[in-house]
Order: sequence, then structure tokens, then C-alpha cells
Amino acid sequence: MKYIVNLNGKNYEVEVEEGSASILSVTDAPAAQPSAPAPVSAPAAAPAPAGAGEKVVAPMPGTILSVSVSEGKQVKAGDIIMVLEAMKMENEIAAPCSGTVTQVLVQKGSTVDTNAVLAVIG
Repeated sequence: MKYIVNLNGKNYEVEVEEGSASILSVTDAPAAQPSAPAPVSAPAAAPAPAGAGEKVVAPMPGTILSVSVSEGKQVKAGDIIMVLEAMKMENEIAAPCSGTVTQVLVQKGSTVDTNAVLAVIG
């Protein structure tokens, strides 16, 4: 579960799972920000249609730290399209082929499982 916690004028986006908690981001808080935690939920990734292009899948479970592509963007094989945090390490996810990004199925903060489809390149 994700929360935004305001502490001393800074917002901390915190992800809490059984047995652990991780700070995802820190930003300056607006002056009238309430101090109670507010839940933040990441949308579930929609399944990609079969045969719609080259699927980019998660090599391991983790949390998406950044997404550097959007639908319609041209990429080359090997371009870094997103960063996945797993086991306290940042893993760069590279485009497996050249083409146009037809779908981006995750966003920053999304939690994914192994082999989850992250994006599709057509």
C-alpha cells in the first residue's frame, strides 16, 4: 500500500508492505497540505493483446521508478525505456527491438511481478 506522508514541510511517498517500508520520492509540500496520510494506488496493468508487437516484460518483481517513453515514441534496440527497482537495486529495462512504442502498461510507482508486460513495441 502506498501513502503520501507530510513531515516538516516535505511530502514522502512511502510504500509499505508486510515487513518493510520504502520511500519512493520526496517533494516540498504546499503550505496547506494536511498531515494525515493519503492512500495512493497504482493502476493495474492491462493485458496486452496477443500478436500486437514485441512485449517488454519484467525480469523480476519490483517497483517502477521511472518510465522514459510514451506511446508513439520511436526507440532503438537497447534504448533504456524504464527503471525497475528490485531488491534495493535499480535495473534498467532496455527495448528488445527497434520500433514504435504502441503501449505503455505501467507508470512510476507501479508494482509488477516477474514476466508482467511493461510495454509493447511494434
